[in-house]
Parts: sequence; structure tokens; C-alpha cells
Amino acid sequence: MKCNICTTACPVATVAPERFPGPKYVGPQAQRFRDPRAPTVDRSVDYCSGCGVCDMVCPHGVKIMEINAKARAKLYETERIPLRNLLISRSEWLGKLAHPVAPLANWAMHFSPFRLAAEAVLGIDHRAPFPPIARQTFRDWYRGRRVMPGRPFSFDQPASPGPARPGDRGQVLYFHGCSTQYYEPRVGKAAVAVLERNGFEVVVPDQNCCGLPIMSQGDFTGARRYAYSNLRKLAPWVRRGYLIVGTSTSCTLTLKHDYRAILDIDDEDARLVAEHTYDICEFLRLLWERDELDTGFAPLEATVPYHAPCQLKAHGMGRPAFDLMSLIPGLTVVEMDADCCGIAGTYGYKHEKYDIAMAVGEPLFRQILETGGPVAVCDSETCRWQISHGTGRPSVHPVEVLALAYGIAVDDSPARLLCASR
Repeated sequence: MKCNICTTACPVATVAPERFPGPKYVGPQAQRFRDPRAPTVDRSVDYCSGCGVCDMVCPHGVKIMEINAKARAKLYETERIPLRNLLISRSEWLGKLAHPVAPLANWAMHFSPFRLAAEAVLGIDHRAPFPPIARQTFRDWYRGRRVMPGRPFSFDQPASPGPARPGDRGQVLYFHGCSTQYYEPRVGKAAVAVLERNGFEVVVPDQNCCGLPIMSQGDFTGARRYAYSNLRKLAPWVRRGYLIVGTSTSCTLTLKHDYRAILDIDDEDARLVAEHTYDICEFLRLLWERDELDTGFAPLEATVPYHAPCQLKAHGMGRPAFDLMSLIPGLTVVEMDADCCGIAGTYGYKHEKYDIAMAVGEPLFRQILETGGPVAVCDSETCRWQISHGTGRPSVHPVEVLALAYGIAVDDSPARLLCASR
């Protein structure tokens, strides 16, 4: 068809056409020229951010982003993956290494000479927004809680009449991801509190990084190791009837889609995990549709700008966070119409791509500032950090807003600013 809709919609091609001519040209159009025995025909595919906008706008359902991701992996089969890419994609490893020395690590990440040296040696841009390491990990906090024994929850169960008490509905598994574990434990605390408010016991199973940051660098071998490890840990729970609920919309998309569609893991474990994984706002909205969501929200007289990140849109489930926050009395939720914040996971941390990421995110930053409100809301962790970096405003997960509306105090959550804005 050669319709070029994907190229027109691509946020990277819009701001940097000299480096990235567009998803069609480096993906489907170039695929016919890729001889598996020859080097890749171009390097511009590495400038694809993987946002997935091309997939969403293609009128013929061509999975352009997946083609580009696999082409990048082919590129790095013939070339060595830069050390910088290997380092910044090991978010779990970095969190484990930095957590015992969190104050020192946080100081170093904001010490200009250190950041400039990292840029000169590794190519990690000194302006890129690194989040602070939390002094207490989410799992350390969770271990201090007592999990009640109970049955797994299933949406096949009949709707429960009346409000449920914690544990009445059974147990769900929580996939927290690296960001909640090491950088934003408050998101996990809010998620546990909201789920318990709605009658669930929350079980935190053994898990590891979903592997998406590694996959995004073209290191499919490393990403598959993480994927198979997660599948071994999670699939036995699913076979016992448990559902998986996650707060990182990129992690849940990886479990639902990327293991099979991009890494080509097509076994029974991958299918089971994919079919039983829910983003937390998706899960809560399903409860609301069954008239089972506790809607006893206190009024929040405030306006919040809400950005639905690319990974959330790729789920194809609408805007569950927007729907849920709209149930809160007094809260005005304004959805931004910018496609992408630009960070795309680790993309905006790379020196040669930082300015591209900021240019892509500029319309979003401008809209958020024009909307006003003490905080911005977004489902994706790296997008939240990019939004705060580009606007100077704190950014929170939607579940933090829901927890606040339930009257649940979560330590250090910027969502509390919504109360102060009255």
C-alpha cells in the first residue's frame, strides 16, 4: 500500500528525519534488502525508540515495531553492543548494586563531574533524569507484612454481593518490576493498599526483571534468559489459578505480548502467563464493570494532567486509569493528546538521543504545564521520570491517586499535593 501513515505518525521521524527516516523505511521497506549473510543495510533502525505508535496507526495491522526490534537485534549480531547499552539496560543489577549504598549512589547521580565523566566515557547523557534509589526496597517492606492464606481469585467467580473485606475475594499475584523494587516502592505500597481495600490478599512471588530494557538494546539472548526465568517462576502459580497484576504497564505488556511476539517464546508457560496478566488499572476497571469496585472515594478538588504512555496504548485496552480517576468526586482529569514523552525506556539516556527524546516530549511537557495541577499522572515509570524532568512537576502512578482518594496515606507520595491544592 505504501500509505506512509506510520511515518507521518512517528514521533522520532518528525523531530529527527535526518537520523530516522521513518518506521516503514527501516522496517518493512528495508526488510527485502536484508540478506541474512550480509551486514544490515543501514544503522538508522537503532534510532527507532520502540514506542509502538507505528503499530497502533497502521490500517493493515502490520507489526512494524516488532520488525524494527528484530532488525536491531540482527544489527547487533554483526556488531558488538556498546558497553553503555549493556549497563543501562541491567536495571535489576544496577538496583541491587546501588541499594546498599543508596545515599552515595544518589549523590553520584546528581554530581555534575561524575555525570560529565560518564557521558565522556560511556555516552550516558549528563542531563538525563536518573531516579533516586530508595533506601528500603519494596520487597523489604513487604516482608514485614503477614499474608493470609487463601484461595486464588478468578474473574470466572460470580460477583460478590456488597463490599468485600481483605481476603474475602482471595489472592492475586503482584508483579512489581525493577522500578517499584528499587526506585519507587511507594507505588507498590499504594497498589497493595488499593487491592486490599477491594478485598484481596496480595502475594508477591519470586520474580526478576521482565527483560524489556535488555530486549530494547537488541540483546535478545540476554532478554530470553530473563523471560524464561520469569516464566519458570510465574507459570506454576498461574496453573494453580492465580492472576498476575502489575503496576508497570511496560512490564505487563512484556509479559502479555513481547515474550511471544518479539522474543518468539511460544510455549505453554508463555501463553499461560500472557493470558493471566493484568495491568492494575485494567484489573480494577474490570472490577468496576462487575460492580465490585469499592467506589467510596473522598472528594479531591484538583485538576490533574494525565498522559497515557505508549506501552499502555499498545495493550489495546483503552484508558482504564482515566476511567477510574474519573470516578473520584471533584477530580478533573485532563488527558494529554501528545503521543509520546520521548524517553522510551533507556532511549533518552543515550547522549546521541537525548535531544531527540526531549524534542519528542516537548509538546507533552507544554500541555502539562498549560493544564496546571500540582502533579502529573502517568502509568509508566520512565515516562514519569521524563515528565518530571521536562516540566519540573512531580509525576505519580494512577494507583497513588486512587489510594489518596481512599484516604490511604502512602509515605513520600507526591499525590498528597492534590490535597494541598484545594
